[in-house]
Order: sequence, then structure tokens, then C-alpha cells
Amino acid sequence: MRAELVFTGSELLLGHVTNTHGVYLGQELAKLGIEVILQTTVGDDWELMERVIRGALERADLVITTGGLGPTTDDITKEVVAAVLGVPMVTHEESLERIRHHFARRGAEMPAICARQARFPEGALVLPNDKGTAPGALIEREGRIIVILPGPPRELRAMFEASVRPYLLQIPGRGEVLRTKVLRLTGIPEYAVQDRLRGLGVAGHPSGNPGLGYLTRPGEVQLRVSARASDPVRAERMVEELAGKITAVVGDYVFAVDDEVPEKVIGDLLTSQGRTIAVAESCTAGMVAARFTEVPGSSRYFLGGVVAYSNELKKKLLGVPEEVLAEYGAVSEQTALAMAQGIRRITGADFGLAITGIAGPEGGTPVKPVGLVYVALTGAHDTVCHRLLLPGVRAAVRIGTVNVAFKLLKGFLTNRGQPRQTLSRLPEAAGIENLTYN
Repeated sequence: MRAELVFTGSELLLGHVTNTHGVYLGQELAKLGIEVILQTTVGDDWELMERVIRGALERADLVITTGGLGPTTDDITKEVVAAVLGVPMVTHEESLERIRHHFARRGAEMPAICARQARFPEGALVLPNDKGTAPGALIEREGRIIVILPGPPRELRAMFEASVRPYLLQIPGRGEVLRTKVLRLTGIPEYAVQDRLRGLGVAGHPSGNPGLGYLTRPGEVQLRVSARASDPVRAERMVEELAGKITAVVGDYVFAVDDEVPEKVIGDLLTSQGRTIAVAESCTAGMVAARFTEVPGSSRYFLGGVVAYSNELKKKLLGVPEEVLAEYGAVSEQTALAMAQGIRRITGADFGLAITGIAGPEGGTPVKPVGLVYVALTGAHDTVCHRLLLPGVRAAVRIGTVNVAFKLLKGFLTNRGQPRQTLSRLPEAAGIENLTYN
């Protein structure tokens, strides 16, 4: 089965709204064995939209539109679909009543204009919207399927999962299913990853089966392992086999898998162990603290943090000895350890995490280059400090540092009680020294 996606809305073309639907729908349809052959974005222009939808119906078995289901005059998607199919628009009384009830629950009367949201092309199967007021629709016509979805991502995803996916699952002959796994690496550049995997014979290509694709983001390299098969179990086995080979080579750099949220994982570990943590940051300037507090309920284990950018604040707030700063400098193992001990002392946390480094673009020297970072973690009985030399520009160094810090902390909490070194090292990656936890 071949599908085409039509995203409607002038706000998408103007860049006022980021279109995330292509990623979501593409992934979900691939899992169902449905091939997306084209994605088109069209503004709120009747003639252009009609031309795009007519063309999509000529090329694809399944056409999915998003957006244009609101009550205002620029929301024309359903009307255009009706015109393409040559059917009238009719009122769906059940939807109209649901919209009235939606406003009544808020003590208001439904504005007359909102009745437009209850009108659909004749013969459409109406899809309820449990997250908003605009229902969607599904239409079968001459061997083609048209699915009309709302624009807000929260509403679209809920409707797809509740109504569209079950409908598509019962269609026979959809094709091979796709399974994927994303390995998220930090502290190593993309070219170095590929060089290492090439030596293993699994450098890969995204169009292979199984396939391997690369995506670089600041402080992160993503490896997307994918496989297609008629049997989902076989596809998953193919993915796991290739992912296992990759992990054997570059697993030391993996800090998360798929959509795993490291700070949430760490929070769960701290909660289960009944432990607390506080952070002292220099070059990351509160980025670790911000990530911790994005997780609801983090106040159970995260006590707080200090941003000590200057040496004076490192001394006054965290108690870093002046002789340590004078002899070893602000970016050093000794200062990082003193910062971690200081934040633990002043907050009473079970663990103190500290970061100091040179994010650039200036400030580096031959001895202490840009990208040099120390991450230290102290507890009642354990102390570890890691020297990092991270690739990339300022943003990549800072984000990469946060990723490595969470990787360090996860390993620390997972392997508590095992012997530790004060400073641990990984093999060099393409001439770049990368250090992380044991």
C-alpha cells in the first residue's frame, strides 16, 4: 500500500509553525507496512489544495490530510475534499451535539461559527476528537482511502492511535513492516563512529535491509537501525542483531536508546534508592539543573544547583580552595572534585555532581583546548572524575557535556558498590580522547 501525506495551512509555509506530522505519520505508517511516497505542504488556497489532493488520489492508495478543520473561513480542507469527490457537505448531528456539550461544560453557549466543525463530506466515517472540538473523517472511494486529521499534534496523534491505526491494521496486503531502534551516542564525532563500524563490516546504509542511518545533532550522534520484513518478529530480530554488533563497538558512547529520557531514568534510580543529588555547574551554566527539573516530581530527589562561573564564586559558594585554583586552574580534575564536594556539603545531598570546562570558541590553550571538560561525582563513599575532550562548537560541547554527565550518573547509580577509579579513560576515537565511566 502506498500513501501520500498532504499538510495544509499557510502557517506551515510561512514558518510560523513547525510541522512535526511528517515524522510521526511516516514512522507510524512504516510500522504498518505502508510506504509513504510523497509529502506535500499546501497553503489555505482552494485551487492549489484541490489540485494537490486530486493528484494524491491518482498516485496513492491512502491519502492523509492534516489541518484545516477549525471553525474559521480559512479552514477549508473538508470542503475541498468534498469538491474533489463530487459530494455535498452534510451535518453530523452527533458531532454537533458533542461540540455543544464541550462549550456547555464551560458554562458557555456554542458560537454559531463552530457548527462548521460538524459538517463533513457525505459518506464520511466521522472520527471523534477526544482532545479537541474538531472531529476528523475517513472516506473510502473507488479503492482509495482519504483520512482527514486535525492539525494540533496532540489531537492528531490521539485520533490516529484511537481510530486510524486500528482501521489500517485490518486492511490486508499492506506490505512489509518496518522496525527501528535509535542508538544515541555522545562524545564522539559522526565520522569516527562510521570509521569504527566500517572496520566491523556494519557501517551500513539507510536503504539496506537491515539499514543503518546517521543523524548528527549538537552533542549527539544518532544511529538509526532499521529492518523490513513481512513478519514483525523477524524485523525486530534483524534490528536487534545489528544493534548488538554496533553496541559491541561503540556502546561506551551510548547514553540513551530511542526516546529514552536520561534525566527521567536517573530520577527513577534516585527515587528507588532513596537518594538525593545537587549540582554545581560552570561551563554548562545550569543546563543539568534545568534538565533535572523538567521531570515532574523531581523535587523528591533534586535539591538544587549552583552556577559558579567565576573563580570567586567557586571559592565563596562552593569552598574551592584558592591554592587548588592557583595550582591547577578552574578547568581541572582537582577543581571539579572540590566543586562536587562543596555542593554536596552545602546542600546535604547524597550525591554532588560538578562540571567545569572550556566550551569555546575562545579560552582554549594547547594544554587545555576548547572542548576540555571535567565531570565529577561524589558520594559518601564514592568519588569519580572524568576528563572529556568533546568535539564540536560551543553548543555541541555544552550539550555533549550534559549527556555525558547523565551517562556517568546512570552508570554510577546502576553499578553502586563496585570498585571505582578516580579517573577513568576510554580508548581514543579518531585522535580525540574521550573519557567516561567504567
